[in-house]
Amino acid sequence: MDYKKVVAERIKQLVDLEIETIENLIEIPPRPEMGDFAFPCFQLAKAMKKAPNMIAGDLKERLEQEGFEKIECFGPYVNFFLDKGIFIKNTVEKILEEKDNYGSSKLGEGKNIVVEYSSPNIAKPFHVGHLFTTVIGSSLYKLLSFEGYNCIGVNHLGDWGTQFGKLIYAYKHWGDEAALEKEPIKELLRIYVKFHDEAEIDPTLNDEGRMYFKRLEDGCEEEVALWTRFKDLSLVEFKKLYDTLNVKFDSYAGESFYCDKMDTVVNDIDSKGLLVESNGAKVVMLDEYNMPPCIIKKADGATIYATRDLAAATYRKKTYDFYKNIYVVGKDQSLHFKQVFTTLKLMGNEWANDCEHVAFGTVRFADKKLSTRKGDVIFLDELLNEAVAKTLQIINEKNPELENKEEVAKKVGIGAIIFTYLKNGRERDIVFNWEEMLSFEGETGPYVQYTYARAKSILRKVEENSDNLESNIELDYNKLNSKEEFELVKQLEGFQNSIMHAIDKLEPSMVTRYTIEVAKAFNKFYNQHNIANLEDESMKKARIRMVEATCIVIKNALSLIGIEVVDRM
Repeated sequence: MDYKKVVAERIKQLVDLEIETIENLIEIPPRPEMGDFAFPCFQLAKAMKKAPNMIAGDLKERLEQEGFEKIECFGPYVNFFLDKGIFIKNTVEKILEEKDNYGSSKLGEGKNIVVEYSSPNIAKPFHVGHLFTTVIGSSLYKLLSFEGYNCIGVNHLGDWGTQFGKLIYAYKHWGDEAALEKEPIKELLRIYVKFHDEAEIDPTLNDEGRMYFKRLEDGCEEEVALWTRFKDLSLVEFKKLYDTLNVKFDSYAGESFYCDKMDTVVNDIDSKGLLVESNGAKVVMLDEYNMPPCIIKKADGATIYATRDLAAATYRKKTYDFYKNIYVVGKDQSLHFKQVFTTLKLMGNEWANDCEHVAFGTVRFADKKLSTRKGDVIFLDELLNEAVAKTLQIINEKNPELENKEEVAKKVGIGAIIFTYLKNGRERDIVFNWEEMLSFEGETGPYVQYTYARAKSILRKVEENSDNLESNIELDYNKLNSKEEFELVKQLEGFQNSIMHAIDKLEPSMVTRYTIEVAKAFNKFYNQHNIANLEDESMKKARIRMVEATCIVIKNALSLIGIEVVDRM
């Protein structure tokens, strides 16, 4: 039951405001003793020609109280106190009935949303920076799908551009075939870094790189064969990581996919009188929008990122007729997307307003910034392996007899990293701290996973002693009237609300933070109250149901941010 909507509907019967306006005015009081919902009466004062506190008093007397323990006034506010027994019963039974579907809806039914994420550069290592876009995008894909949207996950591979001309030159001059066969990505990185080192000494190498890319664009056989090989080798490596992270895509259409679609877009821009020449390049001037020109073609005739993004957006609209077209790309590309979206609008595409850049911060260890050109990278597979190894070491210290230790360490270690990326607002930078990240205390992934495992252990204990639980005794939710029980169920009831906020802001951290609050509320309840050893069988049954509901919600929430639960730790 949506209690906020119930409050709004009751108030609507007595005041002349739209239901949406009332819902937006309803607040959550700052302290539990002030109730569960509060309606401020300031906005009614002018129309009703009364002081807000007098209006609050009148409303309190006239409001239907069914389903609420009481309704009181606090100055100009009408405060609603939920009937704890009814609220806990309705919430817990709803969760137990809906299980894996609890929190989902048909909100987005019939609406297509394109989510572009991950999009690594071919022939370059998948490093820790790439995981940011990957886990944010994957979580948004899961969240939106959970609420009924038809999502199209696009991995817009960086498989085109001048860097491939540089790589082809580097391979032809310094490539080691044996190394390429053994560790393809590391060998390609080595020669790519060498190219830039050599280019600092001899800048004419950059011209060579541009020349080889032009040959690639022109379809020259040798260059195309090398590019295809680099791409195939990279995708094999990327697929291993995506499988480990349980990340999927519906399309791998990268930049090269749009090669034969760019001329149409360029001609469209030109036909609308938007294309002008600037220093030999073809550009769209954006001076009136306080932006530099959007370059469509460079002086040598080669295309650029913007050209391909314009073609990609046009293709996606024609192919998917999207409701939203989301780009999960670092915040350093904010200007680029403003230029692209503005150019799309100038071309007469009103749907450009449905394109949105979901920006995120950077990742570093201490003061170290990542740079592929300098070879200063931390490979993602090495990071994941280290997280699993460190987690296994902790498990061996804390619970050496645990079954399936390696599997648990993998889920907890990788989960800890994903949780770290999604714990705070996406535009905040991440600084890795192993001790903090893998801690089983505090606001971490292992803490939430351990809470789930603790709840499952209670249920196992109950199951083992089920013969002692009298089946003919009915459970009584009215006995769950402690502060800790009520606060836990209030958290459980707020699951879908956290998802809606996350979707509204395109911010998975809102669900991640929610899991922390649920875990905290459960542990407060667990530490204050007996569960499995109660003599009162009706209360015991009710508390067991509440533990089951908690497990369902934590599992559902973690799955939406890409983390698997473990039953034992």
